[in-house]
Amino acid sequence: MELKLGFLEINWIDVIDVLLVSLLLYQLYKLMKGSIAVKIFLGLLSVYLIYLIVKAFKMELLTSILDQFIGVGVLAAIILFQQEIRKFLLLIGKTTFSNNEKSFFQWPWKKKIKKDFTNLNPIIETAKILGGTNTGALIVFAKGSELKFYAESGDILDAQISKRLLIAIFQKNSPLHDGAVIIVNGRIKAARCILPVSENDQLPASFGLRHRAAIGMTEVTDSVVLVVSEETGQISLAMNGNIETNLSKSELRSKLNYYLYEKEEDVKVGEEAAQMS
Repeated sequence: MELKLGFLEINWIDVIDVLLVSLLLYQLYKLMKGSIAVKIFLGLLSVYLIYLIVKAFKMELLTSILDQFIGVGVLAAIILFQQEIRKFLLLIGKTTFSNNEKSFFQWPWKKKIKKDFTNLNPIIETAKILGGTNTGALIVFAKGSELKFYAESGDILDAQISKRLLIAIFQKNSPLHDGAVIIVNGRIKAARCILPVSENDQLPASFGLRHRAAIGMTEVTDSVVLVVSEETGQISLAMNGNIETNLSKSELRSKLNYYLYEKEEDVKVGEEAAQMS
């Protein structure tokens, strides 16, 4: 089926092609929004559109100059956007190959992570106590992945979650306090773990290494990260490269339930399991 618009002949393949390119450009824009890279991206896009117009009008000299620029521009774009390209590929990898039930593709040979409900009571109580004494803490909740690579960067514990254990880990004199605790399947998998630090230059200057590590971890994985600030005692929660700060005890519980379980019925089951523990 073809549609004629003046000298243009459009079929359904052309429509799909335009829609896919538009979607790709929109996703790239969302990825770079808020950073200086978006201005460079729009500049390169403008140059490319000018190149197409000049080529359509058969301006040979200008076309040859812009053609050389476009050829070099591909290599320049790879260098300029290396961080954004890395994030884009990580995003595709997370969406396509993760064990998350909401992934676009589901692979039959992928092992499904057993979904155990985490007892949030001792974690929330610990965060409140540590915040009151301005003791820093970093707690990672695994979702679609067991975070084996990050867990192995620290000390494997495989311990039951308890308020006393968490407080002992994050005490300033503890040999395990420097780093993150990773929780997998309702148990403390490891402590003193090293997390990737976000390279987002738009983050507030007030964010220290803990907050940047929390954001960085959620940029490259689907985990949820709880942060207790050593300077202010404020409690924050990071997810999908974003962070919510200065949370109260009730807000922390509500957001953890939502981010970890997402479905309303799962939240209720998770709360009941926590109360019974």
